[in-house]
Amino acid sequence: MLLLFLLFLLALKSFSSQGLVGYAMTFAILPLATLFIASTFSNRMFIFWMLFVINYLVFFIGRMGWLPVPTSLPNEALEMLLIALAIIHADIFRFERLANWMGFAILVWCVFGFLELLNDSCSLGLNFSVWYMGYRLMMLPLLYAFVVYSLYIESPKRLMTLLRLWACMALFASYWTWQQQTFGFNGPEKQFLIVAARTHIVNGITRYFSIFSEAASCGINMAASAVLFYIIAITSKVKRDKIFFLITALACTKTMFASGTRTAIFCLIAGFLVYVILSKSMKLAAGIIIGGILFVCFMMFTTIGNGNNEIRRMRSAFNPEDASASVRKTNQAVIRKYLKDAPWGIGIGVDYNNVPINNRFRTLATIPPDSEYVYIWVHVGPIGFCVFIVTTIMMFLGACSVVFFRIRNRALQGIGGGLCAAFVAMQLGGYGNQVLFQFPNCMLFYGGLALVYVLPRLEKEFAEIEEQRYAAQLERQRIKEEKKLAKRV
Repeated sequence: MLLLFLLFLLALKSFSSQGLVGYAMTFAILPLATLFIASTFSNRMFIFWMLFVINYLVFFIGRMGWLPVPTSLPNEALEMLLIALAIIHADIFRFERLANWMGFAILVWCVFGFLELLNDSCSLGLNFSVWYMGYRLMMLPLLYAFVVYSLYIESPKRLMTLLRLWACMALFASYWTWQQQTFGFNGPEKQFLIVAARTHIVNGITRYFSIFSEAASCGINMAASAVLFYIIAITSKVKRDKIFFLITALACTKTMFASGTRTAIFCLIAGFLVYVILSKSMKLAAGIIIGGILFVCFMMFTTIGNGNNEIRRMRSAFNPEDASASVRKTNQAVIRKYLKDAPWGIGIGVDYNNVPINNRFRTLATIPPDSEYVYIWVHVGPIGFCVFIVTTIMMFLGACSVVFFRIRNRALQGIGGGLCAAFVAMQLGGYGNQVLFQFPNCMLFYGGLALVYVLPRLEKEFAEIEEQRYAAQLERQRIKEEKKLAKRV
């Protein structure tokens, strides 16, 4: 308590001399944070739901100027708090859930990240702080998402609450896009557009970014989320869930088009193709394939809807002579040439701020990566890139095997297959844009894939609850039909 009091006095002195800065705010709230942490021992799930909402809205809150601390701090603090509470209450939590292919793959990736601390390709010497900043971006978010989701979603009720909360957040993002289109941008958003005009106002078409960091993250997140919600709507037996998730999926699709992110179309298609394989239903597969072919033909071989800016922008994704694709190929050729002398990459966390102008790898530090996969390739080299690809395939195929072989309930199989499909959609988005480790994408889709490994443990209880809800639905329909007949009489 004495230490907290001294830190509080230090914060007051900082406030009086420097104003309301993040440093002063951080220490000023420590006494309140202590009380907050103490209260969480009796309500751990409240912290989890708070983490989910903050993770989704953190860029929006920061852009509005309502976040006086670094963007990543609330997320990391809540994630570490949840993990600490799980360790303290180890008798309640089932840590054996972490022993699966995804846990092993993430562990391999994190260990490789530790080895990158010794990487000195740029001859800058050992710099722990620079390395740790990169490690926090590329490794720890995956680990946090996997552990927290695996431990805290332990019942069908929590699973459905998570999916509904996810849908509500997606609906809010869709609403905010509509507000930007209808009423224009507010002050902070206009300031962002001034800086990002080159990528967000293209040929007179505005790319809307909603509550996300930028339009690419918005479009790809919405595409991957739409895949998940469409699949849940198709496979659910409960009418209310079908309607709710279908409306959410349609709203996500509309927002995807408003973002003007052309990669998002391929993310949507790739996600559905994954589910075609996992569904084990020829009827469903045929419907999705026919619908996909019609959609691609509509975009490639017709000019219908060209009067709409959003459709015209998305249609250009099918143009093989697109200028931006040529620029990316040129940049990647340059990167490939330099990485021949840096098989371990330029180092995690190393960027143009660290590499001197006369350094031979200065070019690698200054070329825009354009995508998350290229960013990983530059920083950990061909060796690290192979490790990332292999571990990603391991965790994905492990989840697919769970859906394909271990889940029998159709609705639960739809949830698992939808999460796998959404994960692939996001990975394809990471190949085209630098969005994979952005908020809220990393926690949503890596955490969602972690849930797939938990689903077989929930299947029995999930089926019982589903039957109860379906029976209640049939009863409501019966009463409704009886009332109709009574009115006719």
